[in-house]
Amino acid sequence: MILFRIVFGLLIFLEAWGAILTGWVKRAFIEPVYTFPFMDFAWLQPLPGYGMYIYYIIMGIAGLMVMLGLYYRLGIGIYTIMWSGVYFMQKTNYNNHYYLLVLLCLLMCLVPAQAYASMDAKRRPALKSLICPQWCLWIFALQITIVYIYASVAKMHADWFYAKPVSIWFDYKSDYFLIGPLLAKKWFQYAVAYGGILFDLLIAPGLIWKKTRKYAFIASIFFHIFNSAVFQVGIFPYMGIAIGVFFFEPEVVRKIFFKKKPKPAVVNDSLYSPKPLLIMALAVYFVIQLLLPLRHWLFPGSSIWTEEGHRLAWHMMLRVKTGFVSFDVVDPKSGKQWKVRPVEYLTPKQSRAVATRPDMCWQFVQILKKEYAVKGFPEIEIYANSSVSLNGRPMQPLYDREVDLAKIEWKRFEHSEWLLPLKSDDK
Repeated sequence: MILFRIVFGLLIFLEAWGAILTGWVKRAFIEPVYTFPFMDFAWLQPLPGYGMYIYYIIMGIAGLMVMLGLYYRLGIGIYTIMWSGVYFMQKTNYNNHYYLLVLLCLLMCLVPAQAYASMDAKRRPALKSLICPQWCLWIFALQITIVYIYASVAKMHADWFYAKPVSIWFDYKSDYFLIGPLLAKKWFQYAVAYGGILFDLLIAPGLIWKKTRKYAFIASIFFHIFNSAVFQVGIFPYMGIAIGVFFFEPEVVRKIFFKKKPKPAVVNDSLYSPKPLLIMALAVYFVIQLLLPLRHWLFPGSSIWTEEGHRLAWHMMLRVKTGFVSFDVVDPKSGKQWKVRPVEYLTPKQSRAVATRPDMCWQFVQILKKEYAVKGFPEIEIYANSSVSLNGRPMQPLYDREVDLAKIEWKRFEHSEWLLPLKSDDK
């Protein structure tokens, strides 16, 4: 727990300040005129001007507080709230890893990770402890096990079996130094596709079983470093490596990283059992974690095409969607018509997302309705002309161009009938 706190704090600090230094904050929050928050979070908007830079600076400081164990509860609480705000504030840059970080922050709020090797323990010796309740370790091991297993099951899909998304990514990266020619090899693309299924399926059991734990951890290091080198996904490969420590016996970690730490005396484990209310809360939490990834089966068609039930389900790297969309805006009273392209309002990345993600398309329609109402056309009709390719398939429409989207209400728990099915759909 202490080792993970130190690494976790360092990584979330790097995530926050690195987002400023790499220009991500500018691209995601400063440059766009409009943002696309999660449904029901329209009130959650970026701070004006350079406010988001200050926002991320504060998050970075909170990360350092976590790493040092300095006012730990305050630091992890601030980071959890602020990172969750960033996550729900925009969907253009949605990433399963961002969602995982929200969950890990929540779990870190529950555990006494400042009880040793921390500034808090030095300030307040009464906080110092040589032991940690086992449930504090199990919740992290269980959380990452759920992530891996669902990620593996999600890959058991026709497109993945034929390495379609992998081949598209790797062909695009064939000019990479040293490894580029290897990425372009078809046999390697298939090896990565099937290796991804096996890794996600077997890594948690491999870490749990003592006889295979060391080899599974080495495989985890290789897997995550490869992802970092090829996909440049920030801190998250290293977070994946770090969370593996929860599967090791605490004594093993102590001998390697905390050699000066005294060996704790035998204690009464019952004194450190979670309280009934906490047990209930964690039970509800993990039931939700088990059910959320299954909700896409409530919708017809392919979730990687319609996006219905796709988020929060560990459907990682399953699709490459490209396409474009334009909108015919019609005022039925005057007969005036306008052709609108999203890029006239949005950044190029947002425009591509509007073309391929139905919820963002619907949100853009709401932007257009407000814009034209201000211009004196409160009763406009809006029709989408879309053309989208999924995993290299021929272009086909995603949105029904006969449906007036200006009249459509967003359905949170029902299939949106204005989404056209994928031809030759393999769910």
